[in-house]
Amino acid sequence: MRAGVVRMLSGGVRWVGLVLATVLVLHVIFVVGAGNPDNGIVSFVSEAADVAVIGFKDLFVPEDPKLAVLLNYGIAAIFWLVASSIAVRIVRAVGGEDAAR
Repeated sequence: MRAGVVRMLSGGVRWVGLVLATVLVLHVIFVVGAGNPDNGIVSFVSEAADVAVIGFKDLFVPEDPKLAVLLNYGIAAIFWLVASSIAVRIVRAVGGEDAAR
């Protein structure tokens, strides 16, 4: 039973990291590609990305706003992938599962 809970929890952590990174990457694509800000999908992704970017939003402040989004939101996406991967390993280690899976 414990192994099932550990697998489910680690899978959930992995999916959360993937979803957050995906939202951030989509936001970069919409900004760099000049997506219509009045479109429902673009505005939803923009609002979600503003939450997921956490402290990376103004990490770099180049003059070009598109470059700023690419750098800051891109780094935040990488952060979520790495952080969720580390968290999965921790969950598996604490749960007694093989962390290499």
